[in-house]
Amino acid sequence: MGAWLAFYALFLVYAALDKSGFLLIDNVNLVIHEGGHLLFGWLGPWIGIWGGTILQWLVPLLLAVYFFVQRKPVAFAFCLFFFFENFLYTATYMADARAMQLPLVSAGGGDEPEHDWNTIFCRLEVLQYDTRIADVIRTLGWIGMLSTTGWLGFRGFKARNASVELAQQNEVR
Repeated sequence: MGAWLAFYALFLVYAALDKSGFLLIDNVNLVIHEGGHLLFGWLGPWIGIWGGTILQWLVPLLLAVYFFVQRKPVAFAFCLFFFFENFLYTATYMADARAMQLPLVSAGGGDEPEHDWNTIFCRLEVLQYDTRIADVIRTLGWIGMLSTTGWLGFRGFKARNASVELAQQNEVR
């Protein structure tokens, strides 16, 4: 448990110090995001635009649910942590909706890639709030990552105390 907590602590420091808004793990998130456009695009162009973020968030969330049901707390925490890490990546993309300075990729190639969040925010008539919305999403991501790490640490602390207590009871006998 201690090694996992150290991993999360180091990742949180890495994420906090990063100024680019694109972490190493976001290379994986990007592939899932682009796959979401292709998958959900079958349901129409509007859901197809949302599909990148939907699948990007859905994959780690469904894995977390699976591991929760299987009672695998370390795997559950890992998936939940990276579910919330996706919020940081999404927030960076959202905050760029007006400026449109980020380099974009497209799963289909060809035409100039569409900026998902510019399209979404324009259609919802909230483009002027792109950075505020992004700040909320980023904050939720940090709260989620820190809470997940805290939960895992608390769980490890309780398990350690329970094993110490059991050992003490066995010594008395």
